[in-house]
Amino acid sequence: MNIAEKPSAAPPQFQLRCSLAYAAPMSLNGILVPYLPLWLHGLNFTPMQIGAILAAQVVFRVFVAMGTGFLSARASDPRHILVWSAGTSLLSILGLIVSGDFWVVFAAVAVQAALFAPYTPMVESISISGVKRWGFHYGKLRVWGSVGFVATTLIAGSLSTAIGNIAIPLMLAGVLLTSFFVAFIAPRLDPEPGSRRAARPLRASSRPLGAPVHLLLIGASLIQSSHGMFYGFSTIQWQTMGFSNGAISALWCIGVIAEIGIFFVSGSLARRLTPLGLLYFGCLMAILRWTFFPLGSDVWYYGLLQIFHAFSFACVHLGLQYRLSEMVGEDQQASAQGVYVAYNGAFLAISTLLAGIIYRQLEIYGYFAMALLALLGLAVLAFAARSQPHRSGVGG
Repeated sequence: MNIAEKPSAAPPQFQLRCSLAYAAPMSLNGILVPYLPLWLHGLNFTPMQIGAILAAQVVFRVFVAMGTGFLSARASDPRHILVWSAGTSLLSILGLIVSGDFWVVFAAVAVQAALFAPYTPMVESISISGVKRWGFHYGKLRVWGSVGFVATTLIAGSLSTAIGNIAIPLMLAGVLLTSFFVAFIAPRLDPEPGSRRAARPLRASSRPLGAPVHLLLIGASLIQSSHGMFYGFSTIQWQTMGFSNGAISALWCIGVIAEIGIFFVSGSLARRLTPLGLLYFGCLMAILRWTFFPLGSDVWYYGLLQIFHAFSFACVHLGLQYRLSEMVGEDQQASAQGVYVAYNGAFLAISTLLAGIIYRQLEIYGYFAMALLALLGLAVLAFAARSQPHRSGVGG
């Protein structure tokens, strides 16, 4: 092998730096997902208004995420995108501190979601490149995002009890400030040996993603969007049942701790189950989770049911990422991750908006509709598997 073609060494402390880059945006979700709906409820917004704000958050994220591949192709250093994304998001979120008016809150949440949209796909693209080039375990990189989620969820619950709802926008600002500084230490990847992509290490290919890849992304996104009602209204529902803020925080943490366990053993799972096997298993667990969700009434029941999050979310996410690493080249990873965020966001926006309507009419029994949505995702995944070509160069 020519010296110029030898594989380059991994950037120093690649795993640690990727782990920190994951922890920052996932910590933000540890506040937004459980407590943004509750904070909006505390402002006396109606379920329809809450659903509209949460849906707008996802829709605006989708439009920007679709351009992640375009941004990646033109950035000399992906960290510039991360710094810009976190810094401008921090400025936009300050609107939540100064006003509780519906339209101000709507605009601040939507703009923040749009500005922060490229952050996670760029980190995913860097991480998947590390998995393919140097054999890092994806789960061990991604798990620290879940750890950050748990930490901020617990802190947000405690602060909300101590100082009230103002804790939520204050913590959002603090986490975005942290994300801004973490962006400076994220790994930078050099071009692959023999590549002509000098100074553009993550440049997206002009070759379009194949139909099987799009079907795979749509199927996984449908399964993830079945969490729409849970993300939007579970905290409100549990509060209505009389659960304390501490109990609600604990329930969220149980789900994410179970998710962390799956990420830690992801290497072992990948050796025992195919990526499609992980996807199918996660989908079946999602169907069971939402079917049983309306049937309980105490904390212990939901504590046990929260363990299913390890399967309905983590197994689906792992299966998808491993499958993408098989089907998509490194030059298309940023585009694939951006398209996934776009599909996931679009379906989650629709699911969340419908959840506001369904919850108003059916309350907790609306989770049966989420079970049907997961079933639809399973059908699309099965169709994607049947349409996957079995020869190289055509997406598989």
